[in-house]
Amino acid sequence: MNKYFRPRRSMLYVPGCNTRYLEKARSLPADSIILDLGDPILIEAKETSRQNVVDALRQGGYGAREVVIRVNDLKSPWGHDDIKAVAGLGADAVLFTNIEGRGDVLAALEVLDSAGGTHLPIMVMIQSPLAVLHAEEIASASDRIACMIMATSDLVSQMHARTTNERLPLLTSLSMVILAARAYNRGVVDGINSHLKDMVAFEYACRLGRDLGFDGKSLVNPVQLAYANDAFTPKASEVKTAREIISALSAANAAGRGTVVVNDRLVEHHHIIAAKRLIALSEMIEKLEQTYV
Repeated sequence: MNKYFRPRRSMLYVPGCNTRYLEKARSLPADSIILDLGDPILIEAKETSRQNVVDALRQGGYGAREVVIRVNDLKSPWGHDDIKAVAGLGADAVLFTNIEGRGDVLAALEVLDSAGGTHLPIMVMIQSPLAVLHAEEIASASDRIACMIMATSDLVSQMHARTTNERLPLLTSLSMVILAARAYNRGVVDGINSHLKDMVAFEYACRLGRDLGFDGKSLVNPVQLAYANDAFTPKASEVKTAREIISALSAANAAGRGTVVVNDRLVEHHHIIAAKRLIALSEMIEKLEQTYV
């Protein structure tokens, strides 16, 4: 676990151009709210959206939810001004798009620091084949990277692949990014499902992502929140087993043994690390959900 470790079962994109959505997000059971200034915002609405997000940050009211600002590409006419506007307003992190290598990470940090955001962690979007191939380089670029977020819709398009329920075209890319994130102790979150009314496909994607190793899923429709939160919440039986693993191996170690069998499963030291993480996550989720209104 790193110092930015926290529940990110659901990361909801909220368009800065819609003040009603910005307000509604204050009452939604999302672990993270991504106030979005990026590509989905029409050019003519960029300036208004930025001001809406600034006003929303100043007003506050998002409670214990993680508040992340997705800024425009630094090469766009709006990226630098986005960062200057939000760096000192109490967001929990800034999300940068089109990150394809170590140099992009360092450039993002330089701009953020120049705007007074030296205290802020960053998140990076992995949205192109080059970004996937450079995932390790990106993950290792800075310990201020709190999370790597897949942009799977972009990736599918750039791969000239097809969207399938089994997500076969994406499995290699998803695994490569997860491996890079875990190698350098970063959070990692799956991309959106763009078929907003297909809850069967969305639920399957959540559970597949969980089993692959993601911390959670990004989404664009509040109706998807319950599915993501359920899929990425440790079950009571899992927490019970985690506690049994810790207790049993501790007793085995005291008796001079390095392994023990728990529920017909061989347990050794690395299982203790995973068990402690799962218990910590479960406790954090419980506290977070108590704050939802």
